[in-house]
Amino acid sequence: MIKTPTITRSELIETLVEKQPHLAHRDVELAVKAVLERMGNAFEEGDRIEIRGFGSFSLHYRPARVGRNPKTGESVSVEDKFSPHFKPGKELKERVDSVNS
Repeated sequence: MIKTPTITRSELIETLVEKQPHLAHRDVELAVKAVLERMGNAFEEGDRIEIRGFGSFSLHYRPARVGRNPKTGESVSVEDKFSPHFKPGKELKERVDSVNS
């Protein structure tokens, strides 16, 4: 299995501060937190989030079903739920494809 690098919220903030030295660290931190908070609120309200050139976030409905406990093989009832879904935009797909070429 290939291990993929992960960027954390604090690493994102540090990167933005480095690229935008005229902005105070605290201001960048507050902006990132505000964006993530707004996205979370949008999901709670059932809204779709679209960031042009990057992609869109939406909720997908998962109906109730009968699953299996992987340890015991016993049948387990799984309730219906919504799960977040990300669909990359055209520009992001092209950027990713150019890295893998």
